[in-house]
Amino acid sequence: MRLKDKVAIVTGAGSGFGEGIARRFAAEGAKVVVNDINVEGGTRVARELGGDAVFFRADVTRSADWAALVQAATSTFGRLDIVVNNAGWTHRRKPYIEVTEAEFDRVYAVNVKSVYLSALHAVPAFRKNGGGCLVNIASTAGVRPRPGLTVYNSSKGAVIVLSKSMAAELGPDKIRVNCVNPVFSPDTALSAEFAGGALTEDAKKAFLATIPLGRFATPLDVANACLYLASDDAAMVSGVCIEVDGARCV
Repeated sequence: MRLKDKVAIVTGAGSGFGEGIARRFAAEGAKVVVNDINVEGGTRVARELGGDAVFFRADVTRSADWAALVQAATSTFGRLDIVVNNAGWTHRRKPYIEVTEAEFDRVYAVNVKSVYLSALHAVPAFRKNGGGCLVNIASTAGVRPRPGLTVYNSSKGAVIVLSKSMAAELGPDKIRVNCVNPVFSPDTALSAEFAGGALTEDAKKAFLATIPLGRFATPLDVANACLYLASDDAAMVSGVCIEVDGARCV
């Protein structure tokens, strides 16, 4: 029960890594606000987690939605201790100069602006508690980028540097900020886009060949890293990135 009585918001929690994180947190005693724009998926996860979980639909690229999301957490559970910024989006794998301006803007809005907005609204709630914790899901793409995903890669690099700088700035408020960098996983909604549109067996083999440990990251792998960073076991850990990548980035 490493998160007993802690209140956490997990974005993009209606499927994939976010669902795994929400489930792991709930199993460790947290009260969880399941966030997603996918009402069906988010409602299902919150229902399956039981009475200490609620679903709240919010678009993480909108400030007003973040204000409402934080308010939902504090009004429902009385406080806010943890925010996991898991929601993400990617353009389809293709040459850099074929990425449209609209795709560029959406990648940065979902992957980077959302982190900015989360802090804008969560930090005041954390300060009321005397501290808090942000865990940002970046990617090995921000450390060891793959061709064809250049704009996505750069957005995750931005999340990594943003997280480190936030950790340095917010440390005096007893607010910790850390990153988790997962390697490719076929269990996420973005996997087909990473593969260029279709996640074929050949595409899986190509990705797998780049992971020395010989398997893909799972939602549980990512959730366990987030659990550590969100728990008091990591009370002195801030400004770090944990690669959950089977040595991909070595």
